[in-house]
Amino acid sequence: MYYTNISQQPHPTLRVITVTGNGKVVATASYVQLQIEVSIQGENVQEAQQENAIIMNRVIQSILELNIPREDIQTASYTISPNYDFIDGKQVFKGYEVTNAISVKVTNISQVGTVIDTAVQNGANRISSIQFKIEDTDLYYQQALSLALQNAQMKARTIAETMQLSLYPQPIEIVEENNSGPVLYKSLAMADQTISTPIEQGQMTISAAVRVKFQY
Repeated sequence: MYYTNISQQPHPTLRVITVTGNGKVVATASYVQLQIEVSIQGENVQEAQQENAIIMNRVIQSILELNIPREDIQTASYTISPNYDFIDGKQVFKGYEVTNAISVKVTNISQVGTVIDTAVQNGANRISSIQFKIEDTDLYYQQALSLALQNAQMKARTIAETMQLSLYPQPIEIVEENNSGPVLYKSLAMADQTISTPIEQGQMTISAAVRVKFQY
């Protein structure tokens, strides 16, 4: 027998609190990545290339003499670009610019200033990048992620207590937000080339964020 006049009971609406948790961990940089460049201009591209190679070889040799391992010195880029001047509205060929860039990993941060000064004294004419880095970013990120989850739980409890709600302690959904990666928050101090270039100890901020839903 069927009873068609009995209405179905509606399902209770799921009530949720959504919060964003943030966590940060500060770590000391374990090494510095330098990009050192030699840029030469000349009317003849072969001559500019040859002069650039002589200077860059001298720069690399001087860095090796500072006990920087050869495997920590790598070519970052090599470009040959034509140069032009604009005279009376016309483009006039001026010559070529040959730029050779190397990346140098310096694990002894107190040595960074000496590496820069030595490279410049031996012919490098551009320091295009100085980046503080850490070896094991994942370890620090996991710590930041744990702090982010704790922060989310604290926010949810605060909201529930303030609104006098009965909050279920276990979240029903956790979404990890995009990680922006380590951030250098100390600036670099550059000095006149007559004295050793001072480089401040770098510290990195590793951040994590989660979006969490709790049922109440």
